[in-house]
Amino acid sequence: MNEQSADPLAEFRRVNVEGTLQLARQAVEAGVRRFIFVSSIKVNGEQTLPGKAFCADDESQACDPYGISKREAEEGLLALAAETGLEVVIVRPPLIYGPGVKANFLRMLSWLNKEVPLPFGAIDNRRSLVALDNLVDLLVLCLSHPAAPGQRFLVSDGEDLSTTELLRRLGLALGRPARLLPVPQGLIKVAALLAGRADLGQRICGSLQVNIDKTRNLLDWAPPVSVDQALAKTAVHYMENPRP
Repeated sequence: MNEQSADPLAEFRRVNVEGTLQLARQAVEAGVRRFIFVSSIKVNGEQTLPGKAFCADDESQACDPYGISKREAEEGLLALAAETGLEVVIVRPPLIYGPGVKANFLRMLSWLNKEVPLPFGAIDNRRSLVALDNLVDLLVLCLSHPAAPGQRFLVSDGEDLSTTELLRRLGLALGRPARLLPVPQGLIKVAALLAGRADLGQRICGSLQVNIDKTRNLLDWAPPVSVDQALAKTAVHYMENPRP
């Protein structure tokens, strides 16, 4: 979000594409049978329309260098699989949270803990998230499930939240009631645009939902940890390990 490279796509390709494929080739040489690749929902795209969640086999709408590089890594791995017989499984998570979370999620924790009034009390969007425990549970399952190879899977907590609802429930987990002001979404987007942070306005107000039916049905998987359980675990870790 604070890009420093003169050529971001080249840098992401160097790590996410070349690095991943080099590791996969070494895995083949070492006799590894299955390779699990943690990709990104950004391969699907940046946002969804109401009621139009991303599905695992949708055509890619990646539009930023990170998402493009992840898509190219997926394509390279599947080509390598066809060439060598390596079993490749691709998992695309949305925002991952849990103990030690950073970036915008950490900022929300800090704001709520300080009981800062926030203008996010009237946001009617829907976003899919995944708790670290749920993601790890799925990855472990993909290590051995016979139906996993050659597939792309989406993962989430199975409950989509608006930004407003997420802040309220995170506040409850912290024991700090969220002080949310009902500022219209349009004003938030305009303010973000004027501040040169249109991307932040989209993250706060936009929707990004994933459909995990394929993951549920093909792998017989369900998230073992609820949203509230995961938020509580995240909040406890934050309170026990305060950051400036």
